[in-house]
Amino acid sequence: MKPEKVQKIGVIADSHDNMDLLDKAVDIFTKEGVDLVLHAGDFISPLTANPLSSLQSDLVGVFGNNDGDKLFLRRRFEEESVGIIERGPHRLELGERTVFLMHEPRLLEVLERSSVPDLIVYGHTHEVDVRNGQPLVVNPGEVGGWLTGRSTVGLVDLDEMEVEIKEVAG
Repeated sequence: MKPEKVQKIGVIADSHDNMDLLDKAVDIFTKEGVDLVLHAGDFISPLTANPLSSLQSDLVGVFGNNDGDKLFLRRRFEEESVGIIERGPHRLELGERTVFLMHEPRLLEVLERSSVPDLIVYGHTHEVDVRNGQPLVVNPGEVGGWLTGRSTVGLVDLDEMEVEIKEVAG
């Protein structure tokens, strides 16, 4: 399901059914030409497949602690070719990079000390967190904007191992 060469990744978390801001996040990812979108959980309902179906890239996500009907959420995303949703932490091999995608940061400290991941993406806290180094750690904050009043997504360049956080206009 992932493209042959992945250089630019869009990262998103905690969308919490905010369809308008999801639409705008999809617009950012399309404009930026991302090769893959990683969603770090808390989609909430299967209706989030509607705006995310407009992505021009593949999507891989993990379930969050607030996701409702996980079975239907996964089935809708797969049947409508929106993307795949896994249980976290989920390990992806993207070229020569190893990426761990998770919602809650329970294993964050352990993974940070490991020599395995190049990139760790997580959500749950609704706060932007970027830790440069080996591994690069990214929490893009919340796209839903419900808790912090801020809606953000991230762009990760896998070649340069750099991240940019973008505000999603509300």
